[in-house]
Amino acid sequence: MITEGGTDGRPRVAVSTCLLGEPVRFDGGHSRDRFLTDELAPYVDYVPICPEMEAGLGSPRETMRLERSPDGPRLVTRTTRTDVTGLVTAPAARRAAGLDVDGYVFKAKSPTCGIHGVPCYRPDGTPVDRRNRGLYAEMVMERHPLLPVEDEGRLHDALLREGFVERVFAHARLRALLEGDWRPRDLVAFHARHKMQLLAHDPRLYREAGRAAATAGAAPREEVAARYSEAFRRALATRAGTGKNVNVLQHCLGMLALDPVRRADVVEVIDSYRAGLVPLSVPTTLLRHHARGEAAAYVRDQTFFSPYPDALRLRNHVPG
Repeated sequence: MITEGGTDGRPRVAVSTCLLGEPVRFDGGHSRDRFLTDELAPYVDYVPICPEMEAGLGSPRETMRLERSPDGPRLVTRTTRTDVTGLVTAPAARRAAGLDVDGYVFKAKSPTCGIHGVPCYRPDGTPVDRRNRGLYAEMVMERHPLLPVEDEGRLHDALLREGFVERVFAHARLRALLEGDWRPRDLVAFHARHKMQLLAHDPRLYREAGRAAATAGAAPREEVAARYSEAFRRALATRAGTGKNVNVLQHCLGMLALDPVRRADVVEVIDSYRAGLVPLSVPTTLLRHHARGEAAAYVRDQTFFSPYPDALRLRNHVPG
């Protein structure tokens, strides 16, 4: 869905417009990405952005590249050698400053939107290096350092795709909470529900977020929200590896009242995940199956088990 808003915790995801199939590229074409348009689209609200179009360059348009200068990379057209840096960066800076989204998918290798590996050239056309970001992407990432960002190329990697989508949905849940009329107990409950998910990423930052939540009601509301949000987002920015996932799975198993046979079955499946024989979806599905009844509600309600819509099937890859 393409929109400028989002409600009730539904993620808002900024995206390079061409990736949604819109004909805004330099050649009048598009770069439609099927994961974004066919799989993720039913669950998020897209905010399409094309800095070239917003600068009035139109489509089709002359191709551009980054060129080295004493003042940093410049955006220059390849044929007429026109410097369009100021034309593009002025509206791009306003866009970056006003962004209120839960994630961003950029166009790979673009001189405006690439997030890594963008080449920079000398005026004679000789490449200097290929380790740059696009001018607009750089603005966004500097102003919003904890915003989940990826490009469509990297999202072809199953592990990166899962991590990005998990962060996007977690950011959306936090935004929905903090934009509402939350009370201290709401923040404490939110933190409790995200305990296992945060532990799978960064136990230290989980505790830091918990200390922030514990001050709700005593410290100023805006200060509490800022401290909690910072720790929560930083924790999720840390990769959740197999070892930390195993620790969380074992922790959850310890809170379930299972007979010895069922417990042994779960232990065996967790060990298979640890050995790289089955994907994470197998032990999490089994634990969710056993988390029945009022006594298991705490485990069952953990976002770790359903960090995004199950229909996305993002945990079906075997860890490497």
